Amino acid sequence: LSEFFGRFESFSMSVFLGMGDEGLRQAEEAVKSQKHRISIVDVIRKAPVTCPSKLICIGLNYVDHCKECGKDIPKEPVVFNKFPECVCADGDQIPLYNTQRLDYEVELVVVIGKKCFQVTKDKASAYIAGYTVGHDVSARDWQIGRNGGQWLLGKTMKGYAPLGPAIVTDIKDPHVLGIKATLNGKVVQQSNTNQLVFNAHELVAHCSQFIPLNPGDLIFTGTPPGVGLGRKPSTFLKDGDTVTCEIEGIGSITNTVVKTE
Repeated sequence: LSEFFGRFESFSMSVFLGMGDEGLRQAEEAVKSQKHRISIVDVIRKAPVTCPSKLICIGLNYVDHCKECGKDIPKEPVVFNKFPECVCADGDQIPLYNTQRLDYEVELVVVIGKKCFQVTKDKASAYIAGYTVGHDVSARDWQIGRNGGQWLLGKTMKGYAPLGPAIVTDIKDPHVLGIKATLNGKVVQQSNTNQLVFNAHELVAHCSQFIPLNPGDLIFTGTPPGVGLGRKPSTFLKDGDTVTCEIEGIGSITNTVVKTE
Protein backbone atom coordinates (compact mmCIF):
# COMPACT_ATOMS: atom_id res chain seq x y z
CA LEU A 1 0.00 0.00 0.00
CA SER A 2 2.85 2.40 0.76
CA GLU A 3 4.16 1.87 -2.78
CA PHE A 4 0.68 2.33 -4.24
CA PHE A 5 0.09 5.52 -2.26
CA GLY A 6 3.59 6.83 -2.98
CA ARG A 7 4.39 7.49 0.67
CA PHE A 8 6.94 4.74 1.39
CA GLU A 9 8.69 5.24 4.75
CA SER A 10 6.22 7.89 5.94
CA PHE A 11 3.30 5.51 5.48
CA SER A 12 1.77 3.78 8.51
CA MET A 13 -1.58 2.49 9.70
CA SER A 14 -2.12 5.79 11.52
CA VAL A 15 -1.53 7.68 8.26
CA PHE A 16 -3.83 5.30 6.40
CA LEU A 17 -6.64 5.68 8.95
CA GLY A 18 -6.21 9.45 8.77
CA MET A 19 -6.93 9.32 5.04
CA GLY A 20 -10.50 8.29 5.86
CA ASP A 21 -12.81 7.28 3.01
CA GLU A 22 -10.24 8.33 0.40
CA GLY A 23 -7.73 5.92 1.89
CA LEU A 24 -10.24 3.08 1.75
CA ARG A 25 -11.03 3.93 -1.87
CA GLN A 26 -7.37 3.83 -2.83
CA ALA A 27 -6.85 0.59 -0.92
CA GLU A 28 -9.74 -1.01 -2.80
CA GLU A 29 -8.19 0.17 -6.08
CA ALA A 30 -4.87 -1.39 -5.05
CA VAL A 31 -6.56 -4.72 -4.38
CA LYS A 32 -8.51 -4.66 -7.64
CA SER A 33 -5.40 -3.77 -9.64
CA GLN A 34 -3.83 -7.16 -8.78
CA LYS A 35 -0.50 -5.32 -8.56
CA HIS A 36 1.86 -4.90 -5.64
CA ARG A 37 1.25 -8.49 -4.49
CA ILE A 38 3.72 -10.71 -2.67
CA SER A 39 3.39 -14.21 -1.27
CA ILE A 40 2.06 -14.48 2.28
CA VAL A 41 5.08 -16.64 3.17
CA ASP A 42 7.30 -13.63 2.49
CA VAL A 43 5.33 -11.37 4.83
CA ILE A 44 6.51 -10.49 8.32
CA ARG A 45 3.35 -9.36 10.07
CA LYS A 46 3.89 -6.47 12.42
CA ALA A 47 1.47 -5.03 14.95
CA PRO A 48 -1.55 -3.51 13.17
CA VAL A 49 -0.63 -0.11 14.63
CA THR A 50 3.08 0.43 15.24
CA CYS A 51 3.32 4.11 16.08
CA PRO A 52 0.25 5.42 17.90
CA SER A 53 0.53 9.00 19.07
CA LYS A 54 -1.17 7.86 22.28
CA LEU A 55 -1.60 4.52 24.02
CA ILE A 56 -4.23 4.99 26.72
CA CYS A 57 -5.05 2.30 29.25
CA ILE A 58 -7.96 1.77 31.63
CA GLY A 59 -7.62 0.07 35.01
CA LEU A 60 -10.21 -1.83 37.06
CA ASN A 61 -12.72 -1.89 34.20
CA TYR A 62 -14.23 -5.37 34.56
CA VAL A 63 -16.85 -5.95 37.25
CA ASP A 64 -15.51 -9.44 37.95
CA HIS A 65 -11.91 -8.16 38.09
CA CYS A 66 -12.88 -5.50 40.66
CA LYS A 67 -14.39 -8.25 42.81
CA GLU A 68 -11.22 -10.32 42.43
CA CYS A 69 -9.10 -7.40 43.61
CA GLY A 70 -11.44 -6.50 46.46
CA LYS A 71 -11.91 -3.06 44.94
CA ASP A 72 -15.04 -0.96 44.66
CA ILE A 73 -16.36 -0.56 41.12
CA PRO A 74 -14.98 2.79 39.88
CA LYS A 75 -17.41 5.67 39.42
CA GLU A 76 -15.27 7.03 36.59
CA PRO A 77 -12.60 5.42 34.38
CA VAL A 78 -9.16 4.86 35.90
CA VAL A 79 -6.87 6.21 33.16
CA PHE A 80 -3.12 5.67 32.73
CA ASN A 81 -0.86 5.21 29.73
CA LYS A 82 1.89 3.30 28.04
CA PHE A 83 4.41 4.68 25.54
CA PRO A 84 4.37 3.83 21.80
CA GLU A 85 7.62 1.87 22.23
CA CYS A 86 5.64 -0.71 24.21
CA VAL A 87 3.92 -1.95 21.05
CA CYS A 88 5.11 -5.23 19.59
CA ALA A 89 3.57 -7.89 17.38
CA ASP A 90 2.11 -11.36 17.62
CA GLY A 91 5.07 -13.72 17.95
CA ASP A 92 7.50 -11.13 19.28
CA GLN A 93 9.34 -11.85 22.51
CA ILE A 94 8.30 -10.24 25.79
CA PRO A 95 11.53 -9.07 27.47
CA LEU A 96 11.98 -10.08 31.11
CA TYR A 97 13.76 -7.01 32.43
CA ASN A 98 14.67 -6.18 36.01
CA THR A 99 11.42 -7.46 37.53
CA GLN A 100 10.47 -10.42 39.69
CA ARG A 101 6.70 -9.90 39.31
CA LEU A 102 5.88 -9.88 35.60
CA ASP A 103 2.15 -10.29 34.96
CA TYR A 104 -0.23 -10.85 32.03
CA GLU A 105 -3.44 -8.98 31.13
CA VAL A 106 -5.57 -9.74 28.05
CA GLU A 107 -7.50 -6.69 26.81
CA LEU A 108 -9.88 -5.52 24.12
CA VAL A 109 -8.25 -2.57 22.35
CA VAL A 110 -10.10 0.28 20.65
CA VAL A 111 -8.41 1.71 17.55
CA ILE A 112 -9.32 5.32 16.82
CA GLY A 113 -10.15 6.03 13.16
CA LYS A 114 -10.83 9.76 13.09
CA LYS A 115 -9.63 12.81 14.98
CA CYS A 116 -11.93 13.67 17.82
CA PHE A 117 -12.08 15.92 20.85
CA GLN A 118 -14.84 16.16 23.43
CA VAL A 119 -17.23 13.82 21.65
CA THR A 120 -20.32 12.42 23.33
CA LYS A 121 -20.95 8.77 24.09
CA ASP A 122 -23.74 8.49 21.52
CA LYS A 123 -21.41 9.70 18.75
CA ALA A 124 -18.21 7.95 19.83
CA SER A 125 -18.65 4.89 17.60
CA ALA A 126 -18.25 7.09 14.51
CA TYR A 127 -14.63 7.73 15.56
CA ILE A 128 -13.67 4.09 16.11
CA ALA A 129 -11.92 2.31 13.22
CA GLY A 130 -12.17 -1.11 14.81
CA TYR A 131 -10.89 -3.40 17.54
CA THR A 132 -7.88 -5.60 18.16
CA VAL A 133 -6.35 -7.79 20.87
CA GLY A 134 -3.88 -6.34 23.34
CA HIS A 135 -1.68 -7.72 26.11
CA ASP A 136 -1.00 -5.23 28.90
CA VAL A 137 2.20 -6.78 30.23
CA SER A 138 2.83 -5.40 33.71
CA ALA A 139 5.84 -5.43 36.04
CA ARG A 140 3.93 -5.40 39.32
CA ASP A 141 6.93 -4.65 41.54
CA TRP A 142 7.61 -1.45 39.57
CA GLN A 143 3.91 -0.68 39.21
CA ILE A 144 3.00 -1.00 42.88
CA GLY A 145 6.00 -1.41 45.15
CA ARG A 146 8.48 1.01 43.58
CA ASN A 147 8.57 4.38 41.78
CA GLY A 148 6.58 6.04 44.56
CA GLY A 149 3.48 4.02 43.76
CA GLN A 150 3.14 5.52 40.28
CA TRP A 151 2.09 2.90 37.71
CA LEU A 152 4.06 4.29 34.76
CA LEU A 153 7.37 2.39 34.89
CA GLY A 154 5.70 -0.93 35.63
CA LYS A 155 3.42 -0.55 32.64
CA THR A 156 5.50 1.07 29.95
CA MET A 157 8.70 -0.92 29.48
CA LYS A 158 9.71 -1.56 25.88
CA GLY A 159 7.77 -4.46 24.36
CA TYR A 160 5.08 -4.54 27.05
CA ALA A 161 2.09 -4.07 24.73
CA PRO A 162 1.79 -6.96 22.26
CA LEU A 163 -0.94 -6.12 19.75
CA GLY A 164 -2.75 -7.92 16.94
CA PRO A 165 -3.36 -9.92 14.91
CA ALA A 166 -5.38 -7.33 12.95
CA ILE A 167 -7.88 -4.51 13.27
CA VAL A 168 -11.39 -5.92 12.88
CA THR A 169 -13.76 -3.27 11.57
CA ASP A 170 -17.08 -5.11 11.29
CA ILE A 171 -17.84 -6.17 14.86
CA LYS A 172 -21.52 -5.46 15.43
CA ASP A 173 -21.31 -5.34 19.21
CA PRO A 174 -17.89 -5.24 20.92
CA HIS A 175 -19.55 -5.62 24.30
CA VAL A 176 -20.59 -9.29 24.04
CA LEU A 177 -17.26 -10.94 23.16
CA GLY A 178 -15.60 -13.84 24.92
CA ILE A 179 -12.12 -12.90 26.14
CA LYS A 180 -9.42 -15.16 27.57
CA ALA A 181 -5.72 -15.66 28.21
CA THR A 182 -3.79 -18.91 28.44
CA LEU A 183 -0.44 -19.41 30.12
CA ASN A 184 1.56 -22.34 28.76
CA GLY A 185 -1.68 -23.80 27.41
CA LYS A 186 -3.71 -23.41 30.63
CA VAL A 187 -6.62 -20.94 30.71
CA VAL A 188 -5.86 -18.29 33.34
CA GLN A 189 -8.29 -15.52 32.36
CA GLN A 190 -11.77 -16.02 30.93
CA SER A 191 -14.67 -13.59 30.84
CA ASN A 192 -16.84 -11.56 28.47
CA THR A 193 -16.72 -7.92 27.46
CA ASN A 194 -20.25 -7.61 28.83
CA GLN A 195 -18.46 -7.31 32.18
CA LEU A 196 -16.89 -3.96 31.22
CA VAL A 197 -17.67 -1.24 33.75
CA PHE A 198 -17.27 1.46 31.08
CA ASN A 199 -17.79 0.30 27.50
CA ALA A 200 -15.74 1.30 24.47
CA HIS A 201 -18.00 4.21 23.52
CA GLU A 202 -17.99 5.59 27.06
CA LEU A 203 -14.19 5.36 27.18
CA VAL A 204 -13.73 7.22 23.90
CA ALA A 205 -16.09 9.93 25.11
CA HIS A 206 -14.41 10.18 28.51
CA CYS A 207 -10.81 10.26 27.26
CA SER A 208 -11.66 12.75 24.52
CA GLN A 209 -12.94 15.23 27.10
CA PHE A 210 -9.33 15.79 28.15
CA ILE A 211 -7.15 14.57 25.28
CA PRO A 212 -7.53 15.00 21.51
CA LEU A 213 -7.57 11.54 19.94
CA ASN A 214 -5.91 10.90 16.57
CA PRO A 215 -6.21 8.14 13.96
CA GLY A 216 -4.28 5.12 15.16
CA ASP A 217 -4.47 6.00 18.85
CA LEU A 218 -5.16 3.00 21.07
CA ILE A 219 -7.33 2.54 24.14
CA PHE A 220 -6.67 -0.65 26.13
CA THR A 221 -10.03 -1.16 27.81
CA GLY A 222 -8.99 -3.15 30.88
CA THR A 223 -8.53 -6.79 31.84
CA PRO A 224 -10.82 -9.47 33.29
CA PRO A 225 -10.06 -11.53 36.43
CA GLY A 226 -7.37 -14.17 36.67
CA VAL A 227 -4.22 -12.03 36.57
CA GLY A 228 -1.19 -13.50 38.30
CA LEU A 229 -1.20 -10.89 41.05
CA GLY A 230 -4.73 -11.88 42.09
CA ARG A 231 -4.04 -15.61 42.36
CA LYS A 232 -3.36 -17.42 45.60
CA PRO A 233 -0.48 -17.92 45.59
CA SER A 234 0.45 -15.22 43.09
CA THR A 235 1.69 -16.48 39.73
CA PHE A 236 4.19 -14.40 37.78
CA LEU A 237 5.74 -14.91 34.37
CA LYS A 238 9.20 -16.42 34.04
CA ASP A 239 11.70 -17.02 31.29
CA GLY A 240 10.21 -19.33 28.63
CA ASP A 241 6.55 -18.83 29.56
CA THR A 242 4.15 -18.42 26.64
CA VAL A 243 0.98 -16.33 26.86
CA THR A 244 -1.85 -16.38 24.33
CA CYS A 245 -4.46 -13.61 24.43
CA GLU A 246 -7.68 -14.24 22.51
CA ILE A 247 -10.92 -12.38 21.86
CA GLU A 248 -13.94 -13.83 20.11
CA GLY A 249 -14.38 -12.48 16.58
CA ILE A 250 -10.94 -10.85 16.50
CA GLY A 251 -8.32 -13.56 16.91
CA SER A 252 -5.34 -14.26 19.13
CA ILE A 253 -1.75 -13.24 19.74
CA THR A 254 0.95 -15.41 21.30
CA ASN A 255 4.17 -14.17 22.87
CA THR A 256 6.96 -15.84 24.82
CA VAL A 257 8.82 -14.32 27.76
CA VAL A 258 12.59 -14.18 27.28
CA LYS A 259 15.04 -13.01 29.93
CA THR A 260 17.25 -10.13 28.83
CA GLU A 261 21.02 -10.20 29.26
